[in-house]
Amino acid sequence: MKKDLLVIFSVVLALAVFLGGSKIQSVDEYYLLHIDDVVPDSRTVTVSIDLTSVLEHRDNLDPALLPYLPKDGMLLSPTVYVLREGDTAYDMLSRTVRHNKLPLEVQGADKNAFSSVYVLGVGYFYEFSCGEHSGWTYRVNGVYPDVGCSKYVLSDGDVLEWVYSCSLDALTA
Repeated sequence: MKKDLLVIFSVVLALAVFLGGSKIQSVDEYYLLHIDDVVPDSRTVTVSIDLTSVLEHRDNLDPALLPYLPKDGMLLSPTVYVLREGDTAYDMLSRTVRHNKLPLEVQGADKNAFSSVYVLGVGYFYEFSCGEHSGWTYRVNGVYPDVGCSKYVLSDGDVLEWVYSCSLDALTA
């Protein structure tokens, strides 16, 4: 009897510690937790996710992806987000897709020769989904940086565009 009471007391104590030390959140609360509200004195970055190249190369697109292709080609229209100290282009992408509940798949910086995070897929669009030269890249203020996304530190007022390119020619535009 004493042994049973001891077990019950231990289980109740463990539950109390677990529930008291854990914040249980809904899915929406989790996704919203990582985005700061923009206020007048916020440092900000405008972020967009652009698939318009796919519209021009639709014949190369995996047909299974057609339902996920927005009519205007914009997976995310330009949206203003708070810039935190030291945020990189990858940090902003990561928070943005989480907030918008979009899948993101990356290759870690330790897994490639560039020592930077490599974006494999955003939404349902991955490298090679629209031809052998297709994949994700980014522009900051209209310029394609010459460093990987996890090495490019953003500044207040930057315009960060994540662009899905279906051909190498698009990268020179």
